[in-house]
Amino acid sequence: MPKATNVLVIATRRSPDSVGIAQYYAQRRGVPQENLCFIDCVPQEEVPLADYRDTIEKPVMAYLEQKKLALKIDYLVLCRGVPLRIQEGGFSVDSALMSAPLKLPFLREQGRFHQNPYYGATEPFSRRKYGFYLATRLDGYTIAQIRDLIDNSLRAKPAKGVFLLDIDPKRNGGGYRAINESMRQAARLLQKRGFEVILDEREDFMGVVRDIMGYYSWGSNDHQFNKMSYRSLQFRPGAIAETAVSTSARTFRPTEKGQSLIADLIAQGATGVKGYVSEPYTVALCRAHIMFDLYTRGRNIAESLWGASPFILWKDLVVGDPLCAPYASGVK
Repeated sequence: MPKATNVLVIATRRSPDSVGIAQYYAQRRGVPQENLCFIDCVPQEEVPLADYRDTIEKPVMAYLEQKKLALKIDYLVLCRGVPLRIQEGGFSVDSALMSAPLKLPFLREQGRFHQNPYYGATEPFSRRKYGFYLATRLDGYTIAQIRDLIDNSLRAKPAKGVFLLDIDPKRNGGGYRAINESMRQAARLLQKRGFEVILDEREDFMGVVRDIMGYYSWGSNDHQFNKMSYRSLQFRPGAIAETAVSTSARTFRPTEKGQSLIADLIAQGATGVKGYVSEPYTVALCRAHIMFDLYTRGRNIAESLWGASPFILWKDLVVGDPLCAPYASGVK
C-alpha cells in the first residue's frame, strides 16, 4: 500500500480517544508521522469563533507551513474530539478549516454562499490547483464503530450495488423537487452502467435493505419516516450515503431527540457519509447523480461527496477516509 503522503491527520491532545483514532488511522493507512498534527482545542461539539481561530485554524495552518506541507497536502482528516460547529452562524469547523487558505469571509446573510470551485469536477482533486483542501472526519457513536469505518475503507470492493434512492413523492415544491429529480437522474445513470438500483417512489419509508453500496433519502424529513426502518439498513464496506436532513451531523452522541443522524448510518456500516451541523438549505445538499457517478467512476470519498456539494465554508461535514476509492481500478 502506498504511503498516504497527501493527508494531514488532525487530533486534539485533550482527548485520548482523538489521539488514539489518529494513530490507528495513520497506522492502517500508512500516514507518515510528520503528517499527524496534534492541537490543543477543547473536545466539545461547538466552539466560539475566536477559539476556533486560536486553537484550531491557526495551529493547523502553522503546522502545515512549519513542516513544508501546505502544498503537499490535499486532504485534512479531523478526528473525534475536534469540534463540529462554530457557535456564531453554525458553520462547520471542517468546512471552515479546509477553506482557510482562501481567506473567505463567513457569509451570514440569507441567500449568500461561497461557490465550491470543485463542484461537478471529474478530475482528481489537487490543493495546488484549487487553492484549498478537502476535509473529512473520523467520527461515530463509539470508538469501535470508528475503527470499523477505517477498516471498511480498506476492505471496500467495487460492488455493483445495491444503490438505494428513497424519494419522498410529497416533496415536490421548490428546492425539494430538485433533490428528488437528482435521485431519479442518479438511478438512470447507474442503471445504464449496469449497477443494481432500487428507486423507491412510494410514500412508505424503505427499510430492511442489506448490502447497500450507495444511499440517499430524506431521512426524518420523509413524511413516512420510520426510525426502525432507518436503523435496519445495512451497508457494504465502502458504501457512501447522504440524507436530506438539516442537522444530520449536529452530534455524534446517541440521542432519541431531533432529526435523524448520519451516526446511525455509520453504526450500520456506511463508510462515507455527508451531513450538516446546522441548517444548510436544500441548495447545499449533495446532488445524488453527481456523487454516485463520481464515486463509481473512481473518485474517492472526499472527491465524490465534496464534488457533489455546491458550497464551501458552510454547514457541510463529510465522515470517512478521504482516500477510500473502491472503483478506482474496478468498474468504470
